[in-house]
Amino acid sequence: MGFLKGLLIRLASTALAFWLATLLIPGITLESESATDAVTTLVLVAAIFGVVNAVLQPVIKTVGCGFYLLTLGLIALVVNGLLFLLTSWIADQAGLPFHVDSFWPEAVLGALLVGIVTWILGAVLDRD
Repeated sequence: MGFLKGLLIRLASTALAFWLATLLIPGITLESESATDAVTTLVLVAAIFGVVNAVLQPVIKTVGCGFYLLTLGLIALVVNGLLFLLTSWIADQAGLPFHVDSFWPEAVLGALLVGIVTWILGAVLDRD
């Protein structure tokens, strides 16, 4: 039961971070008719983002290890922005009303904000 609880807390904190991103960053939009639709969309987008990160991030870090060393990890901002943009594209293909306008600055700032908020919420809520 601990694993499931941690997974649900992580999903909820990521959905909350995406909601904050739609409020704070112009160019990241969530167009829903009701609060229920918005919450459902945010949870689904958070799940998509989690799967995209779980599948692609290790591969990208392994293949691009030299770039991470060369840029002292700053390439991670670009990678996270691209993964954020990919999440928006997948959500659009799935018919979800979540959209990120462009890579710079929306996707990069959105990924940065989502990362910081989920890190803070994870520390406060203690997922383990």
